[in-house]
Amino acid sequence: MTEKELKKEERRLTKEKGGGKGTNFFITFVAVFLIYLLFTATSGEDLLFWSKEELVAGLVLALVAGAFGAKFLFFDAKDLRMVNPKRYIYFLLYLGPFFLAMAKANIDVAYRVITGKINPGIVRIRTGLKTDLAVTLLANSITLTPGTLTVDLDEKTNDLYIHWINVDESALHREENECDIKAVCGSFPDWARRIAE
Repeated sequence: MTEKELKKEERRLTKEKGGGKGTNFFITFVAVFLIYLLFTATSGEDLLFWSKEELVAGLVLALVAGAFGAKFLFFDAKDLRMVNPKRYIYFLLYLGPFFLAMAKANIDVAYRVITGKINPGIVRIRTGLKTDLAVTLLANSITLTPGTLTVDLDEKTNDLYIHWINVDESALHREENECDIKAVCGSFPDWARRIAE
């Protein structure tokens, strides 16, 4: 294919996805303007909550952000999956099990510090996650939980390497320190899948 044919095909695929530069610009423009209005509410006197100058400044800022930010905020139509409000509700629901696991881990680490009963090691877990956001959410959740620390990621398979303060020998598999994912991080991968995939 020639370069001209490739560009034509790219434009056709963009139209099929329902996105494009204009759509991305508009979404970014509206989002930035609404955020601006939210942050500057009640600071003006003319038009309800805003002055005319503030509205003009907000429009200019939103236009600039839309022009420069649209190509960085949207890469593909599948990235719009995070706009779904259901995912934010799942995230809020996830905070309960996360804080509970964090509290249990704090008690466990305090016990291990006092008694000295530790068996540290690095284990590999197979996440089965497909998106970067889901892997990042899982890795950060593991790192924020006391006693575990994400130290590396296999970018081809999305496997995580975790430093664990007390490696449970019964959870280990024979190959390359692979570990049962539930033993290390409980239900975190299931929540990451619900939220970000």
